[in-house]
Amino acid sequence: MGKKLFTATLGAGVMSFSVQAADLEVIHWWTSGGEQKAVTVLAEEFNKLGKDKWIDTAVALGENARSLTMQRILGGDAPGAAQFNTSRQFEELIEEGLLLDLSPVAEKEGWTDFIRPSSILNPCMKDGGIYCVPVNIHSAQWLWTNKQVFADSGVKEPHTWEEFLAAAPKIQAAGYIPLAFGGQGWQERHVFDVVLIGVTDEAFWNRLWKEKSVDAAGSEQMRKVFETFGALRQFTDTGAPGRNWNDATNMVITGKAAAQVMGDWARGEFAAAGKVAEVDYGCIPGPSQRPYLTLGGDAFIFPKSSDKSLEAAQMKLASMMLSPVIQAKFNNTKGSLPVRADVDLTVADACMKKGLALLDDPKASITPANAYITEDTNGQIQDLVSTFWNEPSMSVDSALSVFKGIIEDAE
Repeated sequence: MGKKLFTATLGAGVMSFSVQAADLEVIHWWTSGGEQKAVTVLAEEFNKLGKDKWIDTAVALGENARSLTMQRILGGDAPGAAQFNTSRQFEELIEEGLLLDLSPVAEKEGWTDFIRPSSILNPCMKDGGIYCVPVNIHSAQWLWTNKQVFADSGVKEPHTWEEFLAAAPKIQAAGYIPLAFGGQGWQERHVFDVVLIGVTDEAFWNRLWKEKSVDAAGSEQMRKVFETFGALRQFTDTGAPGRNWNDATNMVITGKAAAQVMGDWARGEFAAAGKVAEVDYGCIPGPSQRPYLTLGGDAFIFPKSSDKSLEAAQMKLASMMLSPVIQAKFNNTKGSLPVRADVDLTVADACMKKGLALLDDPKASITPANAYITEDTNGQIQDLVSTFWNEPSMSVDSALSVFKGIIEDAE
């Protein structure tokens, strides 16, 4: 792709701030093996920059970490930085004036010139200010496969949901679990969204989430989404309820299961286990007739503080997170794509290269649902999806009716 790493050293590439030391507590939800290796990159590199110190507060599950952060900020005991998704999750904090405006460092370094695509930075921007740092590009639509399990089962890796549902009984008959599944609300919603884009298309996705079309919400296409999603239940295992996503990934890594639907962060788990992309495991964008990537990711917010030493440390961390050296090192470990194109990606594996190729295709990128709907609407949909998944007696007609009502009232 012709990308070149900046020759400047990390120290030269990060803005200089106050020399006074500060302890900067960072709340995040990166707790799996691969995630811990990635966040360690950020912590160790920040600690190398001077006397400021990264204080790590890891909280399992994103909703738990975000809830804790909100409570801490509103309670007057804010951390120095906190992880959110690139979405509308923190817009109320911006509106209430509780976040540090990063414009001074953003303008000096030209964030709007190199952060790509623009949809990644947009959630950080409001009323002329920049209130978060996007650190990566994550895509949700991936089917991760164990190649040996598919070979043993005598079936090809599927590229559509129809193909998966046709292959699953044969995988089951061969003694394997067709679909490694984590029965947690966000994971159920995750798979639902992947099924949605897999059996529809970009135009339908935008009608539903961006335009909040009630007609789309109650359509035959939406019926097929619920039918396909429900059909997957029979191909999971009884241990799925409550299972963490990385434990489901491990089922694929160890050959207990054939496949898992998960975002590209799962690649970090395969890499941590020493598995080789497209040799030991496969990565299929979709499954879908036309591969799409929903371009979301992780971002860090920095609550306002009256402590000038802490503010200087916050600005230093924000700058460091977007330096070309850190963008390459962190994202190669995390399994995600960098938010800037001018980094060294020669070490990218076969799966990361697939993601980069799709990122370069403007027709393959779509905006995630949570960029268009509020957290309240998002929560209602997640509750519906979880109820539908866990209560097979709930009919598709009932689910469609509730879903249509949610979209009708969506903001």
